[in-house]
Amino acid sequence: MRSHALLPRSPLPIHLPTLGAVTFTVLAWASAFVSIRSAGAAYSPGALALGRLLTASLVLGLLLLARREGLPPRGAWRGILVSGVVWFFGYTVMLNWGERLVDAGTAALLVNIGPILMALLAARLLGEGLPPQLLLGMGVSFVGAAVVGLSMSAPAAGGGSTSVLGVVLCLLAAVAYATGVVAQKPALACGSPLQITAYSCLVGTLACLPFAGRLAAELPRAPLSATLNMLYLGVVPTALAFTTWTYALSRMPAAKLGATTYAVPAIVVLLSWLLLGEVPAWLTLLGGALCLAGVAVSRRRPTPRPAEPAEATGTR
Repeated sequence: MRSHALLPRSPLPIHLPTLGAVTFTVLAWASAFVSIRSAGAAYSPGALALGRLLTASLVLGLLLLARREGLPPRGAWRGILVSGVVWFFGYTVMLNWGERLVDAGTAALLVNIGPILMALLAARLLGEGLPPQLLLGMGVSFVGAAVVGLSMSAPAAGGGSTSVLGVVLCLLAAVAYATGVVAQKPALACGSPLQITAYSCLVGTLACLPFAGRLAAELPRAPLSATLNMLYLGVVPTALAFTTWTYALSRMPAAKLGATTYAVPAIVVLLSWLLLGEVPAWLTLLGGALCLAGVAVSRRRPTPRPAEPAEATGTR
C-alpha cells in the first residue's frame, strides 16, 4: 500500500478576493502613469502630489468613518510613518518629476525594477524566501529594465522622450516604492489594510504641505482635464488601489505580490499610445515584453514530483 501522507498536495489556488484586489491594483496603477503625464503639463510635481494625496486622504477618511475604524495600534505606526514619508510622499513627487522628462511607458518600465528591490529587501528584513522561479523571473525582468536603459539612445517613434535626469528620478521612485512596501508589511500584522493605507496617506499629505502655495497658485490656471486627472489619481490609483494593494499584501508575501506589478508597463505603453500618442522606441517595447516574461516565470508554480511507493522509502 502507498501511504497517503506521502502523496504531494496540490498547491492551493490564490484566494479569489486577493486575485481581484491584485488585478484592480495593477490596472489602476497602470492608468496612473498616463494621468500623471497628462496632469503634469499643468501642475508642478509637488503641487500634483499634494492635490492627489489630499483627495485620497478625504476618500480614505470617509471610508474609515463608514467602517468605524479608529487609530491603528501603536505597533503599526513605525511602518505607517516610513511608508507615508518614503512611498506616498517621496515616490509620488519623484515620479511626477520624472514623468515631466520621460514618456509614461518608459517611466513605468523603470519604476518596475522596484519589485526586484522589494524581493531582496523582504528576504533580508522580513525573512521571506526567494524561490528559484522568483529569482529567475526577477532576472528576466531585470534584463528587460536594462534593455529600457539601452533604448535611451534609440529615437522614439512618437511623442516619447527620455532624459538622464528623468531616468534617475524614476529609478529613485522605484527604490522608494520598494522601501515603502517592505515597511508596510510588518504594520499589517497590527492594523487593518484600510487603517495602514489611510494613515500612511495622511502622513504623506502632511509631508506635501510645503507645496500648498504652488497648488493654490496653479489650480485656477490649470485646464479642467488636468484637474480631473489629479482628482482621479487621488480616488482610484491612490485611495482605492493602495487599499486593495495592502489587502493583498496582508495575504501574500511582499516579493511574490511585487512581481505581479511587472504587468504594469505593458498596459501603460498601450494606454499612453492610445490616449497620449506616445510610442516608445522599439527597444523600450522589447524591454516591456521581457518584463512580462519575468512575470510569467515568477508566477509559475513548480511541478510537484510524483509520489514514490511507500516500500521504496522504507515506510509502510
